[in-house]
Amino acid sequence: MVAAKRESKAALAALAAEICRRLTSEYPDAKCRLNHSSPFELLVATILAAQCTDDKVNEVTAGFFKRANTPERIARMRRSTLEAAFRSTGFFRNKARSVHEMSKRLVKAYGGRVPRDMDDLVSLPGVARKTAGVVRATAFGRPAIITDTHVMRLSRRMGLTKNKAPEKIERDLMALLPEETWSEFSHAMLFHGRAVCDARKPACDRCVVEDLCPSAYRFPHFEKRGPSLLRESREKP
Repeated sequence: MVAAKRESKAALAALAAEICRRLTSEYPDAKCRLNHSSPFELLVATILAAQCTDDKVNEVTAGFFKRANTPERIARMRRSTLEAAFRSTGFFRNKARSVHEMSKRLVKAYGGRVPRDMDDLVSLPGVARKTAGVVRATAFGRPAIITDTHVMRLSRRMGLTKNKAPEKIERDLMALLPEETWSEFSHAMLFHGRAVCDARKPACDRCVVEDLCPSAYRFPHFEKRGPSLLRESREKP
């Protein structure tokens, strides 16, 4: 039984490594698309990006950061001013509160500097592990699994995890992949989720990992082709 478990873990790690290799090759320029000139600007932009497109956030921050781009300045602003500035990003009241409280916390506890440690980042108002991962990977060059909705969905769909909680998915992927690949894997998965592996209608016929994905054969336009190569290889003696 122990040997079987070890073999299963090894096979899953090999699968993750091959998916990582193919996707990073398919999306060599995959990276954070939020415009920023400092870790703090990226932190604000990532908070605003929740349930909003990167393009819209870049449009909003282009003007906003000319007015205020430090925690000290934002901490002194009226909440209503922030709400007006963030209105077009959606959920603007919650985002204004998060950015305002986060800025005040940075000034009070960190001297206005964005911390690099994950635990410190997630202690900030409005900063979940996804946001912290983006900042660590992009602003500080630290390896990070970014638990974006695309990364979580694709990881489950590809059989790399059975979990749904971001922290558990992050833990599972960290265990499967070498640390130096975490960030590029995350960005490639995010790009793939946007371009090909849609939540409702995944374009399996355009997917570079279709033969590795245990979910591919389940979609209607693949029913006549039967199971994926991964499934077929498992059935061979």
